[in-house]
Amino acid sequence: MTTTPIPTPAATPPDILRCAYMDLVVTDLAASREFYVDILGLVVTEESDTEIYLRSFEEFIHHNLVLRQGPVAAVSAFAFRVRSPLDVDLAEAYYRELGCRTERRANGFVKGIGDSVRVEDPLGFPYEFFFDTQHVERLAWRYDLQGPGALVRLDHFNQVTPDVGLGRGYLEDLGFRVTEDIQDADGVTYAAWLRRKDTVHDTALTGGNGPRMHHIAFSTHEKHNIIYICDKLGALRKSDLIERGPGRHGVSNAFYLYLRDPDGHRVEIYTQDYYTGDPDNPVVTWDVHDNQRRDWWGNPVVPSWYTDASLVLDLDGTPQPVIERTQSSEMAVTVGADGFSYTRKGEDMPEYKLGHQL
Repeated sequence: MTTTPIPTPAATPPDILRCAYMDLVVTDLAASREFYVDILGLVVTEESDTEIYLRSFEEFIHHNLVLRQGPVAAVSAFAFRVRSPLDVDLAEAYYRELGCRTERRANGFVKGIGDSVRVEDPLGFPYEFFFDTQHVERLAWRYDLQGPGALVRLDHFNQVTPDVGLGRGYLEDLGFRVTEDIQDADGVTYAAWLRRKDTVHDTALTGGNGPRMHHIAFSTHEKHNIIYICDKLGALRKSDLIERGPGRHGVSNAFYLYLRDPDGHRVEIYTQDYYTGDPDNPVVTWDVHDNQRRDWWGNPVVPSWYTDASLVLDLDGTPQPVIERTQSSEMAVTVGADGFSYTRKGEDMPEYKLGHQL
């Protein structure tokens, strides 16, 4: 990955439609199947002894998540669907101009996906761009199959990178638009949310040691679907899989729950953010010391949420080296930093709630 400014290519960027699927390496396929299928209820499109292809109930492309047996738990690809076959060509040319390593496969890297290009992007993440895909049955109307906690869409990715400002500029050049961010009075950016579809984000950048994957997020229709998942985990005596929440975010305004799968990969269950599709949609900037940015109710963020993340792989399947963030840490300036956080800005006595979590 680079730590120097990323040039803007003269080449036309691909027209990205949305985040589409994640290619995820797990170390125990049976345990992962129990988590993603038996507990969370994702639909199995097809499976073998070494891989499982899963999708959400409203999806019509082959899958939103690939679980692949491997020696090291990590992410093989963050995959985005583009508008046309020509955009796969554009993606390849764009990243070649950036000097990034690329690999193109006419028959795709995984089942159900056709002509694709994978790249090691300037931040060190494995990105994939594709258009051709096998269609499968959309199960939106199959209420006989959907449970009360049904996951209906893939919503977004979240990536950990040392320099959010650097990554933000690169993704904006690629055609993403920022919807929200977290900054301090000195202009340090701690996180940014970027979208292609008309929601708050298709991916987010979280400041930290990286490149790593912070989480993948699936949507439910309503808040009560998330509450059911919590109740189900409690009934199964698996409440330890809940890392954070349920709650409501300040950023995105969405209701959320964070879980950890058997390998520690983080999964967010997410619902009810807002429309962002107008060309003049305003960017919402949050103060890093605002107690309500991460949880609208002011509940504390557990330290693991800031520190833990999944490795990502290069195109050879080798884990990318993790580079330390040198800018201020969001956890360091807000967790346990009594007097630096607030609920009602400007009061003489700040609200210390966030500092009392350890």
